[in-house]
Amino acid sequence: MAATEGRPRFLSALPPAHAEALLALGRPRRYAEGAALFHERQPGDRVLVLLSGRVKLCSLSSDREVILGIREPGDLLGEMSVLDGRPRGASAIALEPVEARVIPAADFYGFLARTPAAGLALARLLSARLRDADIKRAEHLGKDSLGRVCARLVELCDRFGTAGGDEVAIDLAMNQEDLAAWTGSSREAATKALRTLRELGLIRTGRRTITVLDPVALRRRAL
Repeated sequence: MAATEGRPRFLSALPPAHAEALLALGRPRRYAEGAALFHERQPGDRVLVLLSGRVKLCSLSSDREVILGIREPGDLLGEMSVLDGRPRGASAIALEPVEARVIPAADFYGFLARTPAAGLALARLLSARLRDADIKRAEHLGKDSLGRVCARLVELCDRFGTAGGDEVAIDLAMNQEDLAAWTGSSREAATKALRTLRELGLIRTGRRTITVLDPVALRRRAL
């Protein structure tokens, strides 16, 4: 399935020699599921390149978690605060065991200065993320909770789905709290939306699993 958010992955957008040079600047780190790679409001003293595992970027708003995005292997994390010198705007939490390369801010700056292709790849990455944020902002204004849940399930299918016949199993462990946080809904509203989609025969849910039974109908409902 094709990725949508942040396309293309930063690492894969670099020529192989540049990607190797970037990774050589960092040290390897492993993070357990649920561990923080960094926290909101911390100084931006490093960037991370994900090598395996997925990470959610989240922020607290009115004492409620809001998920801003999901990052995948090959993605760059923490670049915004490194570039603008301001504190982290979000926390990065491992959704599953994660391997990453941690690169000091000064080394990342130096890499960009001597590698113009990396600067262009970073500009494209940031543009794609800004476009994705604009789309989600419009969804929050124009869709109800059910519509937003449908839209995020479509995105999960496109990015993390494994097709089996007419069904698509979403290969990402997200609970109802995560889905609510990603759609800007209360947990009760997200639970109600999932129940409605089950009753319509569009999805099947299990413990931290979601299978889309009718992807075409779900995509139509998300419009």
